[in-house]
Amino acid sequence: MNAMKKVLVIGGGIAGPVAAVALRRAGIEATVYEARVEPRDHEGFFLNLASNGLRVLKALGIDVAERADGFPAPRMVMWSGTGKRLGEVANGLRLPDGTASTIVRRGALRRALREEAERRGVEVAFGKRLVSYEAFPGGVVARFEDGAEAGGDLLVGADGIHSRVRTAMDPAAPRPSYTGLISVGGYARLPGLAPTPETQHFVFGRRAFFGYLVREGGEVWWFANLSRPGEPSRAELSGVPAEEWRRRLLEVFSGDMDLIGEIIRATRGEIGAYPVHDIPTAPVWHAGPAVLVGDAVHATSPNSGQGASLAVEDALVLARCLRDLPEPERAFAAYERLRRERVERVVAYSRRIGQSKAVGNPLARWLRDAILPFALRRFASPDAHAWLYDYRVDWDERVA
Repeated sequence: MNAMKKVLVIGGGIAGPVAAVALRRAGIEATVYEARVEPRDHEGFFLNLASNGLRVLKALGIDVAERADGFPAPRMVMWSGTGKRLGEVANGLRLPDGTASTIVRRGALRRALREEAERRGVEVAFGKRLVSYEAFPGGVVARFEDGAEAGGDLLVGADGIHSRVRTAMDPAAPRPSYTGLISVGGYARLPGLAPTPETQHFVFGRRAFFGYLVREGGEVWWFANLSRPGEPSRAELSGVPAEEWRRRLLEVFSGDMDLIGEIIRATRGEIGAYPVHDIPTAPVWHAGPAVLVGDAVHATSPNSGQGASLAVEDALVLARCLRDLPEPERAFAAYERLRRERVERVVAYSRRIGQSKAVGNPLARWLRDAILPFALRRFASPDAHAWLYDYRVDWDERVA
């Protein structure tokens, strides 16, 4: 049994509950502190949970694909805005039991992970927005906006791209970097539209990038990436009414595949939008009794579909290190050594993908669409992306 008794996990999104589950498996008590005052299980849109992330969750005995109403999507088909099929690549590798990369609603995934953590005895406290933390010999105290305090042996910052733990740990830490893209998304229903089983479709339009999948019954999950010089705030984007987004998007995608316009017109309810950020590298991953995981330390843009998977990989690796190395400083250093090179490579790879999505110059667009079929054939080989998807964490292997 590990000598450490209690870990404070700041953040109840994706990385936090998984970290708490992994720590309990390592014999370490963990409590999750979430800033939101109550669960928001219907908030947000959808994300890709790649096969490498699903492998980690299965190693912890967590099967979220069915519980979160996931849409298996092992195939990605690429199109030009004119409707020319550019090629196809794999979205991950199938696991031995047939599990494939899965698209899930963010809120449903958060709920499934939270409920699984609670089922295993993890307390999840809501309304606990971190203000600061203080280290002292042998432990740490976290202070929250509601005036409450919590003490423990260690603190894990799993509080996302705008992490308060990161800035408290290192006031000079890099701020999230705007990638020049905004992401817009929603849900539509087109009863006559054929489903796209196990497939997501992506369109390199004349002015912007569009992605969609069609579930049984004609429910369409879609998103668009638009080039936007000058970083907009989330408040600015959220203040745009859905009808105005429809108008703007129809204008942006005019001249592209007719299906895009049909999906946008059929969208009802909220259309969400946010600026796309990443954190290319953070010099400080841990200090004293505190350590960072997930987007708090290496946020990647959604272009590679790896944000959630990298977060759960972090959680499992960190728990192994704390299980096997009795001194927190050594455990944190081993965790950083095992993770830094991989996550920084994924962040850089994801940003490169984003740079090809919105190409305004007609000649550059023509070159992109001419070259992509050859590039996609090259990347269609499972070996091309083995470094990304065939990542394994052996729980039973001891950390040296």
